Amino acid sequence: MLVIPAIDLKQGRCVRLKQGRMEDETIFSDDPIAMAERWIKAGASRLHLIDLDGAFAGKPVNADIVYQISQKYPTIAIQIGGGIRNLATIRTYLEAGVKYVIIGTKAVETPAFVSEACLKFPGHIIVGLDARDGKIATDGWAKLSDHNAIDMAKHFEQVGVEAIIYTDISRDGMMQGLNVESTVQLAESIAIPVIAAGGVTNMDDIKALCEVEDKGIIGAITGRAIYEGTLDFVEAQRLAK
Repeated sequence: MLVIPAIDLKQGRCVRLKQGRMEDETIFSDDPIAMAERWIKAGASRLHLIDLDGAFAGKPVNADIVYQISQKYPTIAIQIGGGIRNLATIRTYLEAGVKYVIIGTKAVETPAFVSEACLKFPGHIIVGLDARDGKIATDGWAKLSDHNAIDMAKHFEQVGVEAIIYTDISRDGMMQGLNVESTVQLAESIAIPVIAAGGVTNMDDIKALCEVEDKGIIGAITGRAIYEGTLDFVEAQRLAK
């Protein structure tokens, strides 16, 4: 199983939000490229980058930073989300060396876009499903829809997405522990891999995920925990491997 460091980009800096609220941020670094290097040197084989400004703007805002990281570390698998609303953006990211693009809001609002993206760029499309109480949130978690997370995951599995990132947004950035039960429930409903996110706090969360890895959970995204030190990334990576 992979432990995947998150680098959330806002106004060129590395930040973390609580429950997706743009006004509730903690700045961890003014140099996201140096932060990427820190996690890569610690043994990360994949990075989770989110363009927070892009998620709200509906188009890439911090793309230059993403390009710089992907060019500097071409062997690292980078997955990028935030503001990806058209095929041209996907193509540009992939040509810059990004491995996976994460489609979130656009996937929920226009599912046919995901189908088209999977046809054009097979093996590179991940869908991010961000949920509260089983319902999907969109627009940087600002809106709660009527869509059920499991139903949507099943749909995207059929059109060929590479994986699902499942985030329990009620726990994201809150340091309250991962919602393993709902993550397993989603993973068991589909055959494609699931990456867990939202609430990873300490080694107990990593251990709990390792115990259910056989359900189809291939990784865990962690942000605030590794920045604030409640989770030792190197130790977590060792256990997950």
